[in-house]
Amino acid sequence: MTGTTRRTVQRRNFLKALTAGAVVTPFGLSLASCAAGGSGPSEGGGGGGATGAVTDTNPFGVAADSTVEAIIFDGGYGTDYASFAANLLQENQDGVTVDVTGSTQIAQQMQPRFVGGNPPDLLDNSGANAIGISTIAAQLEDLQEVIDAVNTEGTPIADTLYPNVLGVGQFDGRLVAINYVLTVYALWYSQTLFDANGWTAPQTWDDALALGAAAQEQGKYLFTWGREAASYFLTMALDSAIKEGGDEVRLQMANLQADAWSGEAITGVLAAMEQVVANGYMRPGGAGTQFTQAQAQWSQAQEALLYPSGSWIENEMADATADDFQMTGAPAPTVTADAALPYAAINNTPNEPFAVPSQGANAAGGKEMLRVMLSPETATEFARTKLASTIVAGTIPEDAFGSTALAAQVSMLEAAGTDTFNYNFVATYGMTADVNVLWNSFLSGDSDAAALAEGMQALFDRIREDDSVEKVEVS
Repeated sequence: MTGTTRRTVQRRNFLKALTAGAVVTPFGLSLASCAAGGSGPSEGGGGGGATGAVTDTNPFGVAADSTVEAIIFDGGYGTDYASFAANLLQENQDGVTVDVTGSTQIAQQMQPRFVGGNPPDLLDNSGANAIGISTIAAQLEDLQEVIDAVNTEGTPIADTLYPNVLGVGQFDGRLVAINYVLTVYALWYSQTLFDANGWTAPQTWDDALALGAAAQEQGKYLFTWGREAASYFLTMALDSAIKEGGDEVRLQMANLQADAWSGEAITGVLAAMEQVVANGYMRPGGAGTQFTQAQAQWSQAQEALLYPSGSWIENEMADATADDFQMTGAPAPTVTADAALPYAAINNTPNEPFAVPSQGANAAGGKEMLRVMLSPETATEFARTKLASTIVAGTIPEDAFGSTALAAQVSMLEAAGTDTFNYNFVATYGMTADVNVLWNSFLSGDSDAAALAEGMQALFDRIREDDSVEKVEVS
């Protein structure tokens, strides 16, 4: 299945972020001014700055003795993986120097530079302060040239990637961002606990209800949740509904269709989840619990059996996980055994979008940095040190560097094959806060499935009918 998703920014929220203060945007930039700064991508995709001879080992023609400026989001993955790639690039290209700088204030620091026509050569546009990439897409290089190039070992990069990992970086038919890290969404659990009790991960919602009953007999819950991360249950529900109803469900949701929340697949999932809540299988109090504390109820105290999350969960809870937990993951359950997609199908959304501004002083160097990052050596180093996969396949050894959670990611990806999908509309339209209100109420038992569906549809309708919100057609 093709999981092509185009992203944009909610203009109102973007402006709201800018209005948050002069601290946020030092020069009082507006969305329009940001978009107006600089020019579009150069003809031939060469980007700005001097270039050198194009060779097999220098496919973009990085000029000798030039400097590459890379701005890397200094978040959960740090910046050392970029420095690792920078060192390799410097070894491979004559006299080239790479300056890697970390930042958590991407928009605040980079918007003035886009407007001024002096952006960096490579930008990791990630984190809470990322620039809405649709607002700068016209100023970014088409990175299909990188995908079509060979890696440092001579293998076409396109042949090394997991399926369906480039769609979220495409805008108007151009690949303006390569999302480097592959996030696998799953139900996470302790293999040790499950083995000790003879439990298996639920493949359908009936299985989940049966597991909830088994957990209850031992004084445990099926799920727990935290107030800031109630949206994780939205992701699980959508994954389940897409698997049940097929790609049509994904398109209905991603395009905010008027009847998206009345379809049989999603109502079937919500009915099952309502039963989970009604049966007392949710640990009480989640709406008032900070999300990492709730996650520790699962990973440390083991009061709940399952936790829906992205594959960052192992690293996030590294200091609050019980000994011999053997964290592993399983795909979201389907409603029925006759779902449109197999049980093994998974949501594998890439993130950490890397872009090369056309007006960068060394756009060829920015592309070369990406080529090195997509090489097996660098991608393997990322997996080893971050216990997470990049979009490059085949970089994780059989023992997964000792990480059971990482091994589970590989197993799920291999089992899914091309049955993968992704979507990004919650982030695209800035829906998380509203979603959390609705889902905290539902998971607490204060509203039912019908009210949840009605609330989600109203949220969709409000955004869809708001002319100030730039819409993105997803195909």
